[in-house]
Amino acid sequence: MEWKTDWGLRGRMALTMFLLFALYLVFIGVIAAYFGSMLFALIMLGGFSLVQYFFSDRLTLWSMGAKEVNEEEYPELHDAVTRLSRQADLPKPTVAVTDSRVPNAFATGRNQSNAVVCVTTGIMRTLDREELEGVLAHELAHVKNRDVMVMTIASFLSTLAFIVVRWGWMFGGGDSRNQAPVWVAILVSLLVWIISFLLIRALSRYREYTADRGAAMITGKPSALASALMKISGQMDKVPKEDLREQAEMNAFFIIPINRGFIGRIASTHPPTEKRIERLRDLERELETA
Repeated sequence: MEWKTDWGLRGRMALTMFLLFALYLVFIGVIAAYFGSMLFALIMLGGFSLVQYFFSDRLTLWSMGAKEVNEEEYPELHDAVTRLSRQADLPKPTVAVTDSRVPNAFATGRNQSNAVVCVTTGIMRTLDREELEGVLAHELAHVKNRDVMVMTIASFLSTLAFIVVRWGWMFGGGDSRNQAPVWVAILVSLLVWIISFLLIRALSRYREYTADRGAAMITGKPSALASALMKISGQMDKVPKEDLREQAEMNAFFIIPINRGFIGRIASTHPPTEKRIERLRDLERELETA
């Protein structure tokens, strides 16, 4: 299949980013007005953004207990990533593995030249070669579409708003004269976080469909990814609940989310697996008739 620009994805991203930008302008304005200093707001935002932009990949790998692996340790995994990266016209990303029974994979990194593709030991035991390549191609499609960077930028101020909501009492200190402005800032931050949460989840679900299509374009085998999704989904029920809870906060990165616990119930970062498989089967039929 020929790699084509997904204008639906670009349109959805542009609209979501525009709405988030407008929302965050209001947020920054309120923070600056009630704390009496635009400099304070800029320093706070700038510090968080720099840390998240430059170190998000390392922080993600650290939170998962993942480690970078070389070709001697995992030759077949490296061979697959090298070949698929060439087919996707991408620089080869860093390859990482995390020792976990949860069968999953994710991509992270601020751009195509600093990307990391990570798989769990559980997914390597669960899938055959073609299925694993379908999953790796899905993650490479995220890298090619710059989804990690876009979602990091989109989620940054939402995260900051949540921090203000949670720790806003610290800004007021002991001065009672500051209490009203603090509470206004907290309420505005709560509203910003809720709206951002919904917008970002919608964008996240759509990008998964696009990454699935990208994987089919890279491998030419939509059925391989469809089979992988079915296997991963089925194996999730066999993983101990403790393991799933430990990794639930990584839902936005995983190829299939963990739908247990509070985060899994409150909102989904991914479309239903059944719908993703249905679309991949449509792509398979499209290939057969081409």
